[in-house]
Amino acid sequence: MIRHVAIVGGGFSGALLAINLLRHDGPRATLIERRAAQLGRGVAYSAAHEEHLLNVRAGNMSALPDDADHFVRWLTRNALGDRTTFVPRRVYGRYLREMLEDAAATHPHRLTLIEDEVRAATRDGALTLGGGGRLAADAVVLALGNLPPHTPPGLAPATLPPGVYRGDPWAGDIAEGLTDEDIVVLVGSGLTAVDAALLLDSSGFGGRILAVSRRGLAPRRHADGPARPGLSERPAATLSALLRHVRTRADTIGWRAAVDELRPVTQMMWGAADATTRARFLRHLRPWWDVHRHRLAPAIADRIDALTASGRLEIAAGKLIAAHADGTHTLLDWRPRDGTQPRRTRAARIVNCTGPQGDLLRSTEPLIRQLLADRLIRPDDLRIGLDVDAQSRVVAADGHVIDTLYCIGPMTRGGLWEVVAVPDIRQQNFTLARRLANAQWVGGEGL
Repeated sequence: MIRHVAIVGGGFSGALLAINLLRHDGPRATLIERRAAQLGRGVAYSAAHEEHLLNVRAGNMSALPDDADHFVRWLTRNALGDRTTFVPRRVYGRYLREMLEDAAATHPHRLTLIEDEVRAATRDGALTLGGGGRLAADAVVLALGNLPPHTPPGLAPATLPPGVYRGDPWAGDIAEGLTDEDIVVLVGSGLTAVDAALLLDSSGFGGRILAVSRRGLAPRRHADGPARPGLSERPAATLSALLRHVRTRADTIGWRAAVDELRPVTQMMWGAADATTRARFLRHLRPWWDVHRHRLAPAIADRIDALTASGRLEIAAGKLIAAHADGTHTLLDWRPRDGTQPRRTRAARIVNCTGPQGDLLRSTEPLIRQLLADRLIRPDDLRIGLDVDAQSRVVAADGHVIDTLYCIGPMTRGGLWEVVAVPDIRQQNFTLARRLANAQWVGGEGL
């Protein structure tokens, strides 16, 4: 019987699991988050600035899959928008934090919030905290969010002048100390690079911004249009057939609708693909999928277009070669994808915008390293996350599932792929909460 669940990580996934356990009259929960400011919000909604908007309209952003208008009603009560609004991410973080605080206030004896770091966990649910405390639970759920990005090839931060390289675009002010004569290089051109460019601009930086990625692809913009029902069955058995399907549908309903209607079957398609097909997708199609699937709010796209048109933002396809200190700046050599001669850019700042990674074997997180060393977890076959089964149970190094250890959120992308956006995480979360709540009932009374 599961009487007590410890949730490691208090961001969106972890906080929502605690809320759903209470909603399903499930077991007692302890939610552990090492950064109090991120409790209920996580990095995505606590580090965002006011100009950073959700890239999905409010009508699709309810945290509860069984209450589609929950977020819209909250917005209306607070006079912050309607279902068509692309609200600031900070506002969404406030919504999540209030949900968690309401749950804790309503069920003070069933939900405990702890500000600390979990440094070790055992198979039987014993946790060691960074502050020296210990905690015992019947089940442990890892809600770790995304791992920070790896240092891009071609860069050795220790050899660069202090303050030039910023490995975390969310930590500190990336515009600090810059002048309008400077150049900032963003390594990456996806959503994180868009956030960084907007932050630089809103902070008053008037210099040039160069965003370099392997293919030089930038996220597309949302467009108004009627909502269409998603597909109910997998449309193709191979990647080439899927491409033909999307192109054919795009000619009829537009590429945005053609991509969006895949949402209900994306996880089904990923689950049916073999390891070779998944690897090919990641190697060849993932960048194209990302920029078409995860799009920009129109207001954000307008700002990026304006920065580009003014010459202040350049998005280029290329590969970093080397970086050398040059006084307080760095000489960055990179080779354009078109095969022309390498270019050299004198950068005052280099910001890692490659986005979250999932390779457990490169993580420096104490808990992940301990779980790997004790063979309680293993990377998925593609090394983009943590291996779990269909019930979100962790698969140990020997291939057996551990009934007392679970994982939810982006770190399960290897098995589900589409589990980084709110609609996917909320469903995974809701399902696990129901399962854990049912596990509590073995006849008689629950807690």
